Amino acid sequence: MVLSIRSLTKIFPGTRALDGVDFDLRAGEVHALLGENGAGKSTLIKCLTGAYQRSAGTVRLDGAEIAPTSTVEAQDLGIGTVYQEVNLLPNLTVAQNLMFGREPRRFGLIDHRSLRAEARRLLAEYGLDIDVDRDLGSYSVAVRQIVAIARAVALSGKVLILDEPTASLDAREVQMLFKVVRGLRDRGLGIIFVSHFLDQVFDLCDRVTVLRNGRHVVTTETDALDRMALIEHMLGRTLRDEVLHNPPPDRGPRPEMLRFTGIGRRGVVEPFDLTIGKGEVVGLAGLLGSGRTESAELLFGLRPAQTGEARDESGKLDLPGPRAAIGHGFGFAPEDRKTDGIVADLSLRENILLGLQARRGWMRPIPRAEQNRLADDYIRRLDIRTSGKEKPIGELSGGNQQKAVLARWLAMNPRFLILDEPTRGIDVGAHAEILHLIHDLVDQGLSILVISSELDELLAVSNRVIVLRDRRHVAELTGAAISGEGIMRAIAATEGAPA
Repeated sequence: MVLSIRSLTKIFPGTRALDGVDFDLRAGEVHALLGENGAGKSTLIKCLTGAYQRSAGTVRLDGAEIAPTSTVEAQDLGIGTVYQEVNLLPNLTVAQNLMFGREPRRFGLIDHRSLRAEARRLLAEYGLDIDVDRDLGSYSVAVRQIVAIARAVALSGKVLILDEPTASLDAREVQMLFKVVRGLRDRGLGIIFVSHFLDQVFDLCDRVTVLRNGRHVVTTETDALDRMALIEHMLGRTLRDEVLHNPPPDRGPRPEMLRFTGIGRRGVVEPFDLTIGKGEVVGLAGLLGSGRTESAELLFGLRPAQTGEARDESGKLDLPGPRAAIGHGFGFAPEDRKTDGIVADLSLRENILLGLQARRGWMRPIPRAEQNRLADDYIRRLDIRTSGKEKPIGELSGGNQQKAVLARWLAMNPRFLILDEPTRGIDVGAHAEILHLIHDLVDQGLSILVISSELDELLAVSNRVIVLRDRRHVAELTGAAISGEGIMRAIAATEGAPA
């Protein structure tokens, strides 16, 4: 074993984040570390990398006990980490990022020719032939991930931790990254792979370890595990109603609530028509870059439309920007909740009340008693798991942050809610709960537009599905036509052919 962890325990005030966890990593394997948000995965990684100091237990690397007190010390010992948000410097060149802190020198000065040559040599080991003099930020997320991996392996070289590395990649980029990971495994590196994408786990990983509530649940060979058993290990129960395998209920005809006609913006999305019924879920499907998010941003006024109009039962709606959209009862939960959805340092209570307070105006503060009542109500209704409403929202798991963003909009009593990738980056249990919540909200009369890269998710919640291709709305699927095959056929249809 290259890495052996025994009885690892981490205690925070009032919380036992890890409770006697055992974990082994072999040289030359990809080992998946799985569990719901809050299961202890991130805490385990931070204990390994020196970001946290463990409360109890032992960690052995190549048989020798280690206790790193910083990420730099962990790197020196041989443990490197690459996160979903690549923590390199986008304004520096690829070569500078790869060699930062260990630049070759000549006569006391950085030898730029040798620096570039060494960067090219390193990247050649990963099959990457790119201009190392270009700024790292000018390359795709997948290329930046590979550069980060190359740097981490060069600095450490025994254990590589990949924390949600594929969350922002498309299918082609995922396979590009997996080719690199398999090559490192074949070179004898021990790799810990953290992901919410179970298909990728079964495709890439040799073994799986599941944590739940800070405890070790199971470690097994991937080949010996089926999908449902894995989900039950992660949840400690079966998925309620198996929501992903059940179509949305047939709610019968729904009266039209909103009508968008000819909405478009040059270079963003070609003009499109869209109707939204009361208590209806409309799904937006399409490949990355097809115009899904851009369409939603036009509807909400984040990007003002250059053409078209919006109407409801009262007449024409003026939507010059988000403030006007909110005034008409629209809400928008963005894809990147950490950047655009939450204020990490504010409490859960403050995040839930943020939108309602903004609409009232800061000169009319919501009384504290009313704030507490609303926060407590939505924490209960949405089952937001927290030790208290005053806890900073940045300390909650991704699924609970997403519920808090939904609570913020629900507190404003919207009639039309746009959800952009509502389950991205959250665990399988929270995923099912969000989908159940969508069903509950439409039963109460809320109309929802859902954007998702997961076809199963769209099939589970949508009464209609709009398909986009090349920034055009190309098909509308209803009834029995709403299927994975139907969506893929519409995406793949050639120009002028029927979808």
